[in-house]
Amino acid sequence: MRAGDTDAYAVLVRRHAPVAMRTAALLGAGSDAEDVVQEALVKAYRSLGSFREDRPFRPWLLRIVANETRNAHRSAVRRAGREAREARPPLTDLLDPSAEVVGREDRERLLAAVGRLPDKLAHVVACRYLLELDEATTAVVLGVPRGTVKSRLSRGLARLRDDLATTIEEVDHA
Repeated sequence: MRAGDTDAYAVLVRRHAPVAMRTAALLGAGSDAEDVVQEALVKAYRSLGSFREDRPFRPWLLRIVANETRNAHRSAVRRAGREAREARPPLTDLLDPSAEVVGREDRERLLAAVGRLPDKLAHVVACRYLLELDEATTAVVLGVPRGTVKSRLSRGLARLRDDLATTIEEVDHA
């Protein structure tokens, strides 16, 4: 077998593959058990030079299967963690409630339009719709009467409607 006799190795694989599958499954490989055993068999074949012929083959092979199962489990945990981190919305989306309402391009267009408003109107719109503050809180935050918040909000929204309608027409005709 050490001399590269693949037929002899195939006999060993047929003899020990079922217990290797059970070992991988019981050690937590789950649906990846076949892949784990396949990788273990390849590693065992490549490591035949380190196999001591005075020892039984099965425990040696099962140790490789156990190591491969641990490696597969660690990889799965790392992959799941990485996928979970990638699936989380960026912090800017968490801080920006408008991200839930409008898509990224729409949000950028909206933010640009708010930026073109005079400061007094932009601050009211930002407090009410981007920070989701109520009128009373917006009045306190900006240091203006509540009626001023209402009138500035009305003017700001009217300008935004005009600005965004123009921007959307420009995008549609581009």
